[in-house]
Amino acid sequence: MSRIAARFADLAARGRTALIPFVTAGDPGLETTVPLMHAMVAAGADLIELGVPFSDPMADGPVIQRASERALAHHTRLRDVLALVRQFRAQDETTPVILMGYLNPIEIMGYNSFAEQASMAGVDGVLIVDAPPEESEELVAILRQAGIDLVYLLAPTSDEERILKIGNLASGFVYYVAVKGVTGAGHLDLDAVAAKLAEIRQRIDLPVGVGFGIKDAETAGRLARMADAVIVGSAIVGRMEALAMKPAQIPAAIGDFLAGLRVAIDAADRA
Repeated sequence: MSRIAARFADLAARGRTALIPFVTAGDPGLETTVPLMHAMVAAGADLIELGVPFSDPMADGPVIQRASERALAHHTRLRDVLALVRQFRAQDETTPVILMGYLNPIEIMGYNSFAEQASMAGVDGVLIVDAPPEESEELVAILRQAGIDLVYLLAPTSDEERILKIGNLASGFVYYVAVKGVTGAGHLDLDAVAAKLAEIRQRIDLPVGVGFGIKDAETAGRLARMADAVIVGSAIVGRMEALAMKPAQIPAAIGDFLAGLRVAIDAADRA
């Protein structure tokens, strides 16, 4: 059983919804990322989604695009991200880490080399925005051999055929994009989210995390009543941007924000 599957199984047994924060590796500098990851775990994060900076992040809104720009200004590359995960693993051997990014850096490194190095670093899963299921069977096979889960996105527009196709390839969990558009955009229609989650669960036997548009504790708590995981990105990265010139303050500030989300999620779980 993968570290991701084991974590979700443990959470389900305890009736607990996962909290998954997203941050971009190397934002605002390499030295901030690992202390921030530990602070997020201490504040109640169950898994961590770590963004790999990319020059053309087409699925990301302006907040996360600027995070990539800040990280790239410090020359953060895929190899650096793997090194950060390795540093994190020196103190935390249990919290699952999922890399979120785009295919180009992986293709440059090579599928086999990436899978080997990611596994050795302690990466548990990858979410590759521009690797659709029709074109990723080779990558899925290589990652599976290395013990790495491939997480896929589902959208409000995903039809039955797409859901089934992703269900045949995905492992670990699936990520439901709760609003149309890029990260940080749109307004959450919770009734529509609940209906789509029911449709997905009829066809995929994996935990379903919900992200995009989760800006506060109230929304996180309401989503916790229907999702297996609440995924929060832009709301975190925006707070980091405000402190970009004061990086030493970022771990504590983000930890405080996540602790509030954790309280709301746990209250929903008990309701």
